[in-house]
Amino acid sequence: QVQLVESGGGLVQAGGSVRLSCAASGRTFGSYAMGWFRQAPGKEREFVAAITWSRDSIYYRDSVKGRFTIFRDNAKNTVHLQMNSLKPEDTAVYYCVLDQVDTFVRVSPRYWGQGTQVTVSS
Repeated sequence: QVQLVESGGGLVQAGGSVRLSCAASGRTFGSYAMGWFRQAPGKEREFVAAITWSRDSIYYRDSVKGRFTIFRDNAKNTVHLQMNSLKPEDTAVYYCVLDQVDTFVRVSPRYWGQGTQVTVSS
């Protein structure tokens, strides 16, 4: 099993920045992709960003391109999401995800964290 623990959420004003972090533990041997999903109130969960083990592939949903940056530290089994120029529509619970298959991490990741709330006020 793999455990994912997120941190860094909170309340921020529109235009501000927040950095989310996620630490993976447990059976994290081998290479794996990590990423982030989010779910806003009354909406379906949606993909936000993902990064492969070697960092040679990074993906973002269109609405966050140019504002969000995902990066990872393989030695520490962590992934981070730097979110800049935040908008009220970015308000959601953000979930860290992990999968040993790169493509799955963007569609149906196997492992999920508990989520951390990000609220952007206008």
